[in-house]
Amino acid sequence: MIIKRTPDLKWHDVTPHNVYLSRRQLLRSAVATAAGIAFAGPAMAGMLDYRESPLSTSDKPNDLEDITHYNNFYEFGTGKEDPARNAHTLTTDPWSVEIGGLVEKPGQYGLEDILKNVSLEERIYRLRCVEAWSMVIPWIGFPLADLLNRVGVRPGAKYVAFETLLRPEEMPGQRGNALNWPYREGLRLDEAMHPLTILATGLYGDPLPNQNGAPLRLVVPWKYGFKSIKSIVKITLTEEMPYATWNQLQSSEYGFYANVNPEVDHPRWSQASERRIGAGLFGGRQPTKMFNGYADQVAHLYSGMDLRKLY
Repeated sequence: MIIKRTPDLKWHDVTPHNVYLSRRQLLRSAVATAAGIAFAGPAMAGMLDYRESPLSTSDKPNDLEDITHYNNFYEFGTGKEDPARNAHTLTTDPWSVEIGGLVEKPGQYGLEDILKNVSLEERIYRLRCVEAWSMVIPWIGFPLADLLNRVGVRPGAKYVAFETLLRPEEMPGQRGNALNWPYREGLRLDEAMHPLTILATGLYGDPLPNQNGAPLRLVVPWKYGFKSIKSIVKITLTEEMPYATWNQLQSSEYGFYANVNPEVDHPRWSQASERRIGAGLFGGRQPTKMFNGYADQVAHLYSGMDLRKLY
């Protein structure tokens, strides 16, 4: 598939490369202690080896503090800082993912098997929350399509369903009834196979912090953030549109597709602009772009669909 894009800067063009490397070396020893970041367990310990991706945006990434301390992860609480306070309780090693449904090689796959011989890339992506705030995050990950191709997609598969870990003894938010646990999401198969769709295992060169979805999360940059499900333990290929938590809870506000669209407001607020976290009092508000700025790459997926409707 040909990906149309304009020339983009890399993160080392924004920050001197030696400064970035120094930052990576200090993250685990200094930042993790001072900022209370809960990193993934021994299976993912240490800096990750990766290459830079040409699919990265030119936007300057947010600071690590922003990314790790302003989160929606209701399994650890509904406040934005709750995940950073509470996610240290999550055990991420060992970790496995059940892959089933319409696949040639169903089974329970350990994280080490999923990551074996995978070429990790840095993908600097915009993140747009349905709540009208945004960030730019330097994810480390690999295309979801790589994993799906390895397990073999069988004829008849049209959707990919995902499920988050259900472990209320470690995820205090699951002890209440705010959502129908476990958290579940889904994509159409062509969305899942698109080159921009990744499974992230890290950010800023290190394994994912627990509050950001360790040890494995979905990232779909042209959709509202709630589609990018965290701490995945189950992937199922199916012929039928799968259950999606927020869509089932309130379909009039949260569509299954949930594509970023500034022309379609949420019933309770405008989606025409967004507040960039960390940009300060006067620089934080900016217009929202169609498909979060990825229209050239993904608009063809929705040809013929009425994008003014909530899908």
